[in-house]
Amino acid sequence: QVHLVESGGGLVQAGGSLRLSCAASGRTFSMYTMGWFRQAPGKEREFVAAISWNGHATAYADSTKGRFTISRDNAKNTVYLQMNTLKPEDTGVYYCGADSAGYYTGTYYYAHEYEYWGQGTQVSVSS
Repeated sequence: QVHLVESGGGLVQAGGSLRLSCAASGRTFSMYTMGWFRQAPGKEREFVAAISWNGHATAYADSTKGRFTISRDNAKNTVYLQMNTLKPEDTGVYYCGADSAGYYTGTYYYAHEYEYWGQGTQVSVSS
């Protein structure tokens, strides 16, 4: 069982930065592939970034590549999402999820593959 709590969202102007955190409870956090997704009003939840259990492998959506960085600290049971050069289209509720499948199965891209989700944190980017 993994309980996830996101934080760090807020309102920022275009071009600004935010750092999201996702704190996990449970001793098995380091076993999970972790992902960040976002959901805009009226749209489906979409993949943003994912990281392997040991942090050695990462993946990004084309829309976030080069601007966002995912990282994790297994000693602190926390995964991060550093978001730079934010755009209005980055606006949405950001969720972190835990996927028990190995990173190299590629399932991290699909929201329905994740067993656990946080409650989300709102990110709003003004133009």
